[in-house]
This record gives sequence, structure tokens and C-alpha cells, in this order.
Amino acid sequence: MPGTDYLFYDGTCGLCHGAVKFAMKRDPDGTLFRLAPLQGTTFERLIDPATRAAIPDSLVMLTSGGDVLLRSDATIYLLRRIGGGWSALGAAIAIVPRAIRDAAYNAIATVRYRIFGRKQDLCPVMTPDERKRFDP
Repeated sequence: MPGTDYLFYDGTCGLCHGAVKFAMKRDPDGTLFRLAPLQGTTFERLIDPATRAAIPDSLVMLTSGGDVLLRSDATIYLLRRIGGGWSALGAAIAIVPRAIRDAAYNAIATVRYRIFGRKQDLCPVMTPDERKRFDP
């Protein structure tokens, strides 16, 4: 069984906050994912500067094996890691060539603030147990 992965997200993006809530709901004991904003110190500490400089504004998954996954690859990994029907959805999405998946991902990313808004706080309101799953 793989260890805990890091899901990095845009802390000011409403859509990204939705993705974080989605992951938390499906990982209630917090053993699959640690969560941290792209703007935080954990991202700076765990992702080397050269890699950080090349990362687009995207969901970023740092797997327990050390792989850095971006855009649709990060989304597919998230779905597969959650398991169940979500894993099947991730497998179905993975059939689509990466260039097409990432083009769709980028199209959504360009309008996400207009559709889902911006969040002023880097962390959504949560219980103390939920807060323990976040790193700065």
C-alpha cells in the first residue's frame, strides 16, 4: 500500500477548494493525502526550485514515491487513489490522450476564478481534526 501523498492546490481558487473538500470527504481518516497550498512553505520545502519554476498553475500531486504529477495526471491519480467508482472514472479519463486532457484542464483553469470565485483564506473553514491534515 502506498504511503501518504501530498495534494497541492491553489489556495485562492474556489474550484481548488472544492477539489480539496472532495478529497477530504473520500479520505475521512486522512491516510491517503496531506493537503497544502501551492503558496505555502510545504510546497517550497518539498518541491525543488527547478521543478517549482516549471509547474503551471495546476493541481499538483507529490506521490509517496516522489513523482510530481500535474493537471489531468494529478486528477486521474487522485481519482484512482480514492478507489471505488472514482478509480474507474480515473481509468476512463486516462484513456484520453494527455494532450487533449490537459487542453480541457487548461480551458477550465483559465475561467475558474470567474466561475468558482476566489477565496481570501488559504484554508476553508474546518474542524480541528480536519485542520490537522493541512500543512502550511
